[in-house]
Amino acid sequence: MTDAALGNFGSAEDGDVGLLSPVSASPLVAAVTGDRAVLAAILAVESGWAAVLEKAGLAPAGSAAVVASAAQPGRYDAAAIAARAQGGGNPVIPLLADLRKQVSALDTAGVGALRAVHTSLTSQDVLDTALMLLARNTVEALLADLKTTTAALAALAEKHADTLGVGRSLTQHSLPFTFGLRAAQWFHGVAAAGRQLESVTFPVQFGGAAGTLAAGTVLAAGSRATPFTLADSLAKQLGLAPAPAPWHTNRLVITSLGNALAAVLGAAGKIAADVLFLSRPEVAELAEPRAAGRGVSSAMPQKQNPVLSVLIRSAALQAPQLVAQLHLATANFNDERPDAAWHTEWPALRELLRLALGAAGHLRELAAGLQVYPDAMRRNLDLAGPLLLAEGVGAAVAPLLAEKDGRTGKEQLQDVVDRTLAAPAAEQGATYRRLVREAVPVGALTDLRLDELLDPASYLGQAAEISRRILAEYPDYSRARPASSTDIASATDPDQNGANRG
Repeated sequence: MTDAALGNFGSAEDGDVGLLSPVSASPLVAAVTGDRAVLAAILAVESGWAAVLEKAGLAPAGSAAVVASAAQPGRYDAAAIAARAQGGGNPVIPLLADLRKQVSALDTAGVGALRAVHTSLTSQDVLDTALMLLARNTVEALLADLKTTTAALAALAEKHADTLGVGRSLTQHSLPFTFGLRAAQWFHGVAAAGRQLESVTFPVQFGGAAGTLAAGTVLAAGSRATPFTLADSLAKQLGLAPAPAPWHTNRLVITSLGNALAAVLGAAGKIAADVLFLSRPEVAELAEPRAAGRGVSSAMPQKQNPVLSVLIRSAALQAPQLVAQLHLATANFNDERPDAAWHTEWPALRELLRLALGAAGHLRELAAGLQVYPDAMRRNLDLAGPLLLAEGVGAAVAPLLAEKDGRTGKEQLQDVVDRTLAAPAAEQGATYRRLVREAVPVGALTDLRLDELLDPASYLGQAAEISRRILAEYPDYSRARPASSTDIASATDPDQNGANRG
């Protein structure tokens, strides 16, 4: 393509701003997962390693400060580094070349700071560790949004503990239900996924060229350090978990993270799917919070589309394939350092992080501003009439019926249901009551008892207790009011080299 033709499509500096992925198109997502964040994380690893070496007496005094100054992300051209990465297959190699030039230029005192740059590391050490930094920062922001969401869902569960509605099974009305239990089950999914995500660890990677720590052993020879203490020091420097051994080809770290992110997106997708159905005009039990310019149509001015749920669901539907890619890569990590399988992890993992964080922000807003319409819930409950209570009526009434023409009491009551369904819809309520009364021996069932059996509020089982038990299982999620994800993102601003916690 000619330069003139390329000009019609913008430039490399324009980057991917999310035009085709609106669910994750936000300053927060860009700040913690974008290319500049990746660049900052790689530089933080190199800078952190220099600090570790100097502290261990394995690099010249003053070298860490020079490397830290050289490792400011603003000094580097991410687009140029990405293009040059094609030469070695990963971005660490060209970035490292640029870093060494910066260190040489800044080492005006001649301390020999270059000796602290990348010594005994390999590209996979740096990039795996950088991705752990990126993931850790993203998960911190993600958990903040999840806990704000679950607090809002817990409040809905408690407020609507007695709000009657209809449960649905295989698209059909099934039994009386409460909106409080529905909200509690939403809470359960998100809180359980959040707890799974909290259990994920972000370990440092340090194995050297073939995972034997051979170069690290030579580096540490004659000092009090060992490759393992150096790795532990790097983990502490960066705020990551120590690793008992290199994990170059043992990718459970990556697949566990991917599984947890997919669980979050799955729980969010369940809520979105429910809201999409329950906000349909013919159902009208819920509505998304309104905001200027949101939910609009390019053609129909009257529409108010449930776009928050649409975006959340779009993310949830992408997650399984991305997690599958991580597992496929894991199964193909050949030899002691892998080839292309490793490379396929990077975009899949980052996209999962982006989708999860983007969806969590929308889910937080949805849960906090969800509009609930109890009258519509009762209207839809009443559509099924007393047939909705047929299970409970059968359990109470069948034992009262003697066998008749070889048919059990349960079979006789099924006939009652079948005959009721054959009646016009407007007459089914009265028909069912009459047929039940006719089937029962005189005096065996009082009108008061029949009224109780046909009251939806009398057949909720343990709905309230189930909700209570769910909320009690996750106290840190039901009452949590953590710092916002925006606050967390500002603490990890790539311009401030926030990936480095040294």
